[in-house]
Amino acid sequence: MQKVDLICIGKLNAPYFAAGVAEYQKRLGNLCEFRIIELPEETISEKNASAAVIEKALEKEAKAILSNLRKGSALIALCVEGKLISSEDLAADLANRAVSGAGDVTFVIGSSHGLSPTIKKMASAKISLGRITLPHQLARLVLTEQIYRAFAINHHIKYHK
Repeated sequence: MQKVDLICIGKLNAPYFAAGVAEYQKRLGNLCEFRIIELPEETISEKNASAAVIEKALEKEAKAILSNLRKGSALIALCVEGKLISSEDLAADLANRAVSGAGDVTFVIGSSHGLSPTIKKMASAKISLGRITLPHQLARLVLTEQIYRAFAINHHIKYHK
């Protein structure tokens, strides 16, 4: 069974987002081995932090991400400069990875400051959920739903229209 991880920096505090993520996580249980790894966001105490302070925090987050990355898993970074893809593109990518023997995939959503350049360089793909800015908690819900939709497409489940 294909293993799909979602590594997120920061907590999922809003109960309505948590309920939505939990629903799609439950649905994915029969289609893949899906897990969410929630890591703490590095605290930046300065109100107008310098780029160097932010970069240092992002690198600490990158170390935590890398220590939770499944060996052999393809890393897919969600970032603003990522490629816009359709649900069908995501489904095809996950299916291609599964049949190629390199099926394990790890999606990463960074903190409110984004992702470290280290993570972006290591990523086998960079994708964007759209040209609009989403709060990270909403991005987690949208991505989880899209992962479920991709598996629904690949397993010919009626969900996808």
